[in-house]
Amino acid sequence: IEITGSGSGNLTWSGTATGFANSISLPYTVPNLASGSYQFVFTDGTGCVSNTVSEGISDPTPPLAPTITPSGATTFCAGGNVTLTSSYPTGNVWSTSATSDAINISTTSTVSVTYTDGSGCSATSAPITITVNANPATPTITPSGSTTLCSGSSVTLTSSQGSGNVWSTTEASQSIIVATTGDYNVTYTNANGCSATSALFSVTVNPTPDVDPITNQT
Repeated sequence: IEITGSGSGNLTWSGTATGFANSISLPYTVPNLASGSYQFVFTDGTGCVSNTVSEGISDPTPPLAPTITPSGATTFCAGGNVTLTSSYPTGNVWSTSATSDAINISTTSTVSVTYTDGSGCSATSAPITITVNANPATPTITPSGSTTLCSGSSVTLTSSQGSGNVWSTTEASQSIIVATTGDYNVTYTNANGCSATSALFSVTVNPTPDVDPITNQT
C-alpha cells in the first residue's frame, strides 16, 4: 500500500505489517503485508493527525503447477519431433517464449511452462528434457566382384558397417550372397536406435544360353 501526503512523523496501523521506522516521511510504501484489512493513521511533527486510511489486501491462492504431456517418446532420432502440451489451455508461457497450449520440439532441449491465472499468480511446471540422437552415416555396399553374372554364379555384397545391418532380403549380417537379379540395400541401426539406409545396389544375373545339340550328317 502506498500512502501519499507531505511532512514527516509517525505512522500507526492496525493489522499485520513489518518494516516501519519510528519516524517516516510521506509518501511511503507499506511493505510485507499479508492478506487482510488495514487502517493507517499519520501523525506529523506538530501533532496533527491525518484521516484514517483503510485498505484491504487479498492474497489469492497460487494455481497448481502445470504439467506437461508429451505426444510420444522424448528421446528420438534426428528428423523426429514431439508435441508438448500444457495442462492449462490458456495463460501459458513456455521457456521457448511460445504462448500456446502446445509446442512442437525437434531439437535437444529442456523445456518448462509457466501458467499465470486471472489474479496474476503464477506457477511453473517441472522441466522435461528432450533428447534428439544423431542419425548414423549412410552405409555403403561393396561387391566381391562383378555384379553382372551368369546363371549359377553369385556375388557377395558387404556392408561398410560391421554390425547392426538388416538387408532388404531380411538377412541380418554384414555380408549376403546374391545369385538372383534384383536391387539390394542395407539398413544400419546404431546403439541409439537411429538408422540409415544405403542406396540401392543392382545385381543382374543373365540366363545360361540354350545350345542346340550337334547332329552328325553324312
